[in-house]
Amino acid sequence: MSQQQKCRPWVAEEVANDSSWIRPLDPAIADDLDAALRHAIESGKPLLEMTTSDFPIGTRAYDAFRSAFDATQRDWGFCLIKGIPVERWSVDELQRLYWGIGLHMGVARTQNKTSDIMTSVKDAGGSYKVDGGRGYNTNAGLDFHVDFCDVVSLLCLHPAKSGGTSLITSSLAIHDEIMRTRPDLDEAIRSSFYFSLQGAGSDDEPGVYPCPIYGEVDGYRAFRTNRKNITAAQNYFEDVPRLTSQQIEVLDYLDELLSDPRFCYSMDIQKGDMQLLNNFTVVHSRTDFEDYEDESLKRHLLRLWLNVPNSQPLPGNWVSAFKDVRPGSVRGGNRGKNIGPEFLSYERRQASHHGMFNVFS
Repeated sequence: MSQQQKCRPWVAEEVANDSSWIRPLDPAIADDLDAALRHAIESGKPLLEMTTSDFPIGTRAYDAFRSAFDATQRDWGFCLIKGIPVERWSVDELQRLYWGIGLHMGVARTQNKTSDIMTSVKDAGGSYKVDGGRGYNTNAGLDFHVDFCDVVSLLCLHPAKSGGTSLITSSLAIHDEIMRTRPDLDEAIRSSFYFSLQGAGSDDEPGVYPCPIYGEVDGYRAFRTNRKNITAAQNYFEDVPRLTSQQIEVLDYLDELLSDPRFCYSMDIQKGDMQLLNNFTVVHSRTDFEDYEDESLKRHLLRLWLNVPNSQPLPGNWVSAFKDVRPGSVRGGNRGKNIGPEFLSYERRQASHHGMFNVFS
């Protein structure tokens, strides 16, 4: 990456006054996507066996999505694609279409203990703040957090009846504010916090991992937080080092700053929107929501976690969390319990296609 491609800190007012992060999709691209989808359906291949040639997206559509994903690696660190005509396709077709787009953008990561490559963000009656709890299958408001990938992508099929607002905050601006107001916390924010994997790790890896909240390498800044998972590590793993008083101060101050209206921007994700976030420079959350009674109208988003070929380097002491810190590497993800030869083959094939390092091969 060049110096111009690095992400920068921002505050909510800047986002509200600048629409450059909103990318309306050319309606003609829907026909390109539909043609690629029909080709993929005719191939009969399961998702993990598909290649980019099984979803021939075309130059026009490829350029639009590539440009959007590239935008997450510079400036704002996020963007919103609008106008994907999701009503044109069934949920099964949308899953295949979404996966096909992802094939052209990078390497998908598994997301949970069952090693799912794509998840439905939909209230399924799950519990959030419990041992092993995850937020995507509940209607709960979430703690501010980041996901285990370079870019998290959400495709909205149906918004909620009310609520479910996406909240995003520049972690770089938050770090700057901490250094401005509490420079005495610098050492603590760079020290190792232990995060629980919430049971989503593989059988051959520990249930927790150490990772600082903030670090820098080669001029690139990276930030990682999830208080729920840090608290779970403290509550359920006796051998994890106890948080120091200054580490607790860091977490308390983050609770205050991340939701501060000066920094936090509220984004209503509508039907047909695709939100893309850089997980190293943007922290996200959502408000709780009320759903429709009609099952077909309930809030439903599809989620992909992706590594991208132009990702930034990570600090060396993040390697326990991500397994690889090189730029453009296949890293992170929740390996889960069901990684099989099909996924490993997919991972190798996609890494090779995109010219990415693959420590898992």
